[in-house]
Amino acid sequence: MRTDPHRHLTDQLNGVRNLGILAHVDAGKTTVTERILYVTGATHKRGEVHDGTTVTDFDSQERDRGITIFAAAVSCVWDGHRINLIDTPGHVDFSDEVERSLRVLDGAIAVFDGVAGVEPQSESVWRRADRYGVPRIAFVNKLDRAGADLDTAVQSIRERLHATPLVVQLPIGREEAFAGVVDLLRMRALLWAGGAFTEGPVPDALLEEAQRRRRVLEETVAELHPVALEEFCAGSAISARTLAAVLRDLTRTGEGVVVTCGSAYRDRGIEPLLDAVVSYLPSPLDVPAVRGTRDGTPQERAADPAAPFAALVFKVNSTATGRLTYVRVYSGTVRKGDTVLDAGTGRTERIGRILRVQADRHTEVDRAVAGDIVAVVGLKTSRTGTTLCAPTAPLLLEPPAATDPVVSVAVEARTGADADRLAAVLARLAEEDPSLVVRTDTETGQTVLSEMGELHLEVAVEKIRRAHGLEVGVGRPQVAHRETVAAGVSGLLYRHVKQDGGAGQFAHVVLDVDPLEAAQDAQAAQDAQDAGDGAAGFVFRSTVVGGRVPREYVRAVEAGCRDALAEGPLGGHPVTGLRVTLTDGATHPKDSSELAFRAAGRFALREALRACRMVLLEPVVEVTVAVPEDAAGGVLGDLAARRGRILGTSARTGTVVITAIVPLAEVFGYATRLRSRTQGRGTFTTRAAGHAPAPGAASGGEPSR
Repeated sequence: MRTDPHRHLTDQLNGVRNLGILAHVDAGKTTVTERILYVTGATHKRGEVHDGTTVTDFDSQERDRGITIFAAAVSCVWDGHRINLIDTPGHVDFSDEVERSLRVLDGAIAVFDGVAGVEPQSESVWRRADRYGVPRIAFVNKLDRAGADLDTAVQSIRERLHATPLVVQLPIGREEAFAGVVDLLRMRALLWAGGAFTEGPVPDALLEEAQRRRRVLEETVAELHPVALEEFCAGSAISARTLAAVLRDLTRTGEGVVVTCGSAYRDRGIEPLLDAVVSYLPSPLDVPAVRGTRDGTPQERAADPAAPFAALVFKVNSTATGRLTYVRVYSGTVRKGDTVLDAGTGRTERIGRILRVQADRHTEVDRAVAGDIVAVVGLKTSRTGTTLCAPTAPLLLEPPAATDPVVSVAVEARTGADADRLAAVLARLAEEDPSLVVRTDTETGQTVLSEMGELHLEVAVEKIRRAHGLEVGVGRPQVAHRETVAAGVSGLLYRHVKQDGGAGQFAHVVLDVDPLEAAQDAQAAQDAQDAGDGAAGFVFRSTVVGGRVPREYVRAVEAGCRDALAEGPLGGHPVTGLRVTLTDGATHPKDSSELAFRAAGRFALREALRACRMVLLEPVVEVTVAVPEDAAGGVLGDLAARRGRILGTSARTGTVVITAIVPLAEVFGYATRLRSRTQGRGTFTTRAAGHAPAPGAASGGEPSR
């Protein structure tokens, strides 16, 4: 009897898990990844972050700094399932790298520190995963550390992430005595000792507590799932089989988060974590069909190897052996030598080779099918966010969202001979990292690099020096300011009339400009940005009646207003936080056009902004500082001197945690200052917190109300 090859490929897809590791910096993501590779047999030696021997942190800067900077893809096999794993950065400066990874993942493991619980960056990446609808399970790590407590960490998940934790394990032993866990589904003890993993009955001392927690788990899932509720009402209990099926459903819908625990550094808890990945996280067949557009018409394409090919580029890496393009295949099958279409540009490219990725090592394969994450060699022009598809079935997928950079530095080559080389190197870096913006300052002629943070810029500059052998001079970091409207104008009339032979230009518009203060307006602006239809902090509307300005001209006025937002009157910074209303206008039967009304909108808003009272905004960050109790006073004073606004303090095991909002410009060099004040015992993290008015930075005319 002949087997159906399509059925065989579909069965294979059921056994695939595409997932990422998400966490705050130093929560243990990379160590969890290394232990997963070791337990599954993908590696034969435990990699250690402090030794610089990890598989995924293979870049020299990652090993020197002891943090993950670049997302790295690896593969392994557990219980007959192939797991494609992406280890993502935890530092806030590299959050765009996390964003690009989340765009192509089907699930994730969120790693939390057993002492600190939910930390600022773990909260940030959790929100990003919410935006992409990525199902998650949680792993509470470092339970062997002093002060570690599973219940406290779970409570922080409930309170700060507003998630419903479904705890399926009970720790055996506390802190240094942590030796294993009780599996609450099967009511079995899982123990690790001397590198060996054993399973046995639940210890008598923990049996009552394990039964109580199993009961809590059953009651929680019964409240969330009708099948569990029916069984619970019928027999006042839920079987392990039903419980596993319900936990799988709740994980995939996002209604609940399965919580496991362990200590990755001590090799405890990894095997049941992998079992949870296989049992609860979705395969490519379980997630909704990918959505895209064809000629502006929405379309869906299921994860079917026999469907037309469609894939998304989520990472580009230039190596010594060539250009690697990382893609997630959503549908169809692609083979080396195939010709694919760049749906954005309409160009075709040829697939040279297809590689299965293991961090910085690669294995060549003949083809990639729906659900695969692979690297491709041979693509010349594809960039991050490019959609690759079958030429006969075009489909344009939504690219990962990009965040505007907030920190800039000027760079220049040490010698004139290196200037051309520097330009080529910067172009390559911008190709690899879409969050890196390279521009030339029109006033000074300097080359300016803009990134997500000070560390991000340091990494980029160091890469220029190490990887490309170029010595460059670097200026002091500068932050990206914004301008906003504090008090607006109404009834501003602008007439655009131009006659220079032939058809002229005529457009008459009347604008009201107001601060964007109402919550519904702010939400409308954010919705427009999320939909790819404008910048955050801007709302345009028309109240023109009687057809005095035709609809197509209204759209042109809006486009002109958006053009004017690029440079404000205070210092040429982008403008945000305003609502523009077109209240009236007039047309000419011959000389009016979309071009004329776009110009009128642009010049009218520029004139209106000069009449408004404007305020300069500076980027601010939420700083979380952990210091010994005896150093807290000095640190609080230093934060106040940096114009910091203290949000709160808390104490945990001899450490004071201070949270404050601080201007980003005042955070430059703070790491050195904090080390000196705390004798090297203090640590801090930051996350973006938007913009706030800069001191003494307001100007503009009197509002004409």
